[in-house]
Amino acid sequence: MQVRAKGEVGLKVSLERVDQEDMVIFRNLYSLYLHDLSRFTENLEIASDGSFQFDGLEVLWDKEGFSPFFIKHSDELIGFLLLLERPLLKKDNDFGINDMFILNKFRGKGFGQQTLERLFMDKPGKYFVIELSENRPAVMFWKKIYRQFHIRFDEREESIDDEPCLVQTFTVGADHPY
Repeated sequence: MQVRAKGEVGLKVSLERVDQEDMVIFRNLYSLYLHDLSRFTENLEIASDGSFQFDGLEVLWDKEGFSPFFIKHSDELIGFLLLLERPLLKKDNDFGINDMFILNKFRGKGFGQQTLERLFMDKPGKYFVIELSENRPAVMFWKKIYRQFHIRFDEREESIDDEPCLVQTFTVGADHPY
């Protein structure tokens, strides 16, 4: 998948499905993501090997409905997106953006927006996003995305794994003008 944001000459983002043989690379990126997330929660602990770990990472390739993607700029790895899909999601939503991570040096340059623009064009439907309420950067990022893409969303507060969270749901259509 390739996408170029409006007004951004030369910026290209691609989403590339993560194959199981690239699990170590994904695990390393996920550790960086969890490290960033640990700033907003007490529920993440560093492992004895000095990393933050996603227990059961193998399930992403063993169970249908988990779709991990690398986010790349040109051919450089800049982050990942973990999408939940059917049949894993059984009711109200077609997709869930479980996690999205852009490496620090690439943040604030439009890559997150470009990634979501491509995702929404390729996979229209009903989405949900969950953010830790304390994660103000994520909350502000998503509110900016909704404004920029003219997306109407519903939001509710919910406790998930004993964490106060915001759950947002929205629908994007194939004909939505991004």
